[in-house]
This record gives sequence, structure tokens and C-alpha cells, in this order.
Amino acid sequence: MSRYSVYLVECHDGSLYTGIAIDVARRFRQHEGGNRGAKYLRGKGPLKLVYEQEIGDRSLASRVEARIKRMSRAEKTDLRGLPLRIDAVVAALGAPDPEIAPD
Repeated sequence: MSRYSVYLVECHDGSLYTGIAIDVARRFRQHEGGNRGAKYLRGKGPLKLVYEQEIGDRSLASRVEARIKRMSRAEKTDLRGLPLRIDAVVAALGAPDPEIAPD
């Protein structure tokens, strides 16, 4: 099973972009290159990867991404508190504990 991560990219204008990917470094390079990156990020460089966190399967990562997009800017830019908020979102969405392996 593929492990997806959520990530946040800061644009030169201070705006934040949230996405999901299996390989965040590769996806970030695509965003910087412009051809395969998100349309929103075109012309907004230089870009800075400010946060990434592994989540789990694609479905859960997509739901977490949607919740992050609904957070306030202050919540997203508080990088100390963001992992706790994301963990709370994952728990609220009913994700299984990654430490407990299925039999």
C-alpha cells in the first residue's frame, strides 16, 4: 500500500498551497518546473516547501488535505502546532493507529 503525505508550499507572495503526494520531493520539483505542477503555483515562485507529514492511504490523505485547506492561515503557519492539529484531524477521521499492525 502506498503511503501518502500532505505538504504545504509557500509562494513568494506569502500564499500557501496544500497538496498530497507519495514522493513529496519529486512533486515539489514538478511544481517548481511548471509543466506538471499545480496550475495555481505557476508564476508564483520561488516556492518553499514549509511542511510535510506522512498520513497513510490516498483516501485519508485527501480528506486530511481538505481539512487543512479549511484551516485559518494562522493555524497553517503555526508550524509547531500544525502536526498536533493534523494528528487530531487524522484521529477524527477514524484512521487506524499506524503502530498497530493488522494480523
